[in-house]
Amino acid sequence: MRISSVSRPNYFEAIIQLRPKNKKLIDYAVKQILNREDVFISKIVEEDFGIDIYISSQRYARALGKKLTNAFKGKIVTSRAIYGPKLGKTRYRVTILFKME
Repeated sequence: MRISSVSRPNYFEAIIQLRPKNKKLIDYAVKQILNREDVFISKIVEEDFGIDIYISSQRYARALGKKLTNAFKGKIVTSRAIYGPKLGKTRYRVTILFKME
């Protein structure tokens, strides 16, 4: 089970927020992420109202948001925040919020 990268355990490009807490929803999302060889989970934070999953790929976070809307009834809200320049380019972290109905 790949929960973090050995060389950069705190690295993440995206946060997937699942609201509200729902075992089926959480299990589905984590299983989808763990099935990918090129994506890892940096950390999982449980909140009173849901769960936040920090992952290593923005692109996959967006794709997973679409998969969640197809598998469960709900909607996604996407936002981004600047986290620093790299080689003269502005870098962003993406947050995908999935609200189940």
